Amino acid sequence: MNTLIETIKYFLFITFELTVLFLGISTIVALVLMYLPDEKIKKWMAGKGVLGNIVGAIFGSLTPFCACSTIPMTLGFLKIGIQFGVVMSFVIASPLLNPIIIAMMAALMGIKITVIYFLVTFIGAVIFGVLLEKTGGANLVKNVRLKSGNHDEKEEIPSVFSKKVKVSFMKAWDDFRGVLIYLLIGVGVGAAIYGYLPEEFVLRIAGPDNPLAIPIAAIIGVPLYIRAESAIPIGLALMQKGMSTGAVIALIIGGAGMAIPEMSMLAGIFKKKLVGAVVSVIFLTAVVGGFIFNLI
Repeated sequence: MNTLIETIKYFLFITFELTVLFLGISTIVALVLMYLPDEKIKKWMAGKGVLGNIVGAIFGSLTPFCACSTIPMTLGFLKIGIQFGVVMSFVIASPLLNPIIIAMMAALMGIKITVIYFLVTFIGAVIFGVLLEKTGGANLVKNVRLKSGNHDEKEEIPSVFSKKVKVSFMKAWDDFRGVLIYLLIGVGVGAAIYGYLPEEFVLRIAGPDNPLAIPIAAIIGVPLYIRAESAIPIGLALMQKGMSTGAVIALIIGGAGMAIPEMSMLAGIFKKKLVGAVVSVIFLTAVVGGFIFNLI
């Protein structure tokens, strides 16, 4: 009975904390983006060389949180002639580094882990954007026109600050409703792990003494998790049970980078080889990042 009570407490506390974080950070980001005109963003991303990749990764870390926004933006960047590698840095960084993931990780796992995670994934997005450019990945883009769905390409921005805040919060609320089920699933599974999964089992399969723990975690993370909002609470519970930090990070990167809606929409604008390359990039980032964590 005590175990059940502790499990329920864990579920309620983590759900409340993540809800507050999601709505707060999402509102702030939406408000900031109102002050960044599309033309200015496109001009920044039009830079050549590694600087362009860095800007692409930075903007990817500030993008809206659903694939139906991110993927049309990707296609739009390609259509106006932004360098392919820069766009790919944006595509790789977007699911791994949005402010919600960073805020959730900082709140649940600490600042040190969050900073290292950010550096590993950001540098990975920049490097792999450059490599995909150099290896001719631009030839694997389909000649398609992707509709933007329910997201308006042009939205009227209020002139009054209080109205901007209100509109930003409503966007945050819409995003939150879209991910709520994934968040609850993740927290629910994490709570079950926290309350009932034997520590001995976790240590044997994915503890610090298992040299294959990191690649196994990365492989499991790639197909298993739908969104990072699910992966992070589960990773936290596994870490509390003895899973190595590197394995947890590998699992989170694999899960966050392979959001099912985003990958399915990417397949609509990229050929199979390029989608496979993105999956490989995420897997490699997850494994390298995991080993880096365990070395620090």
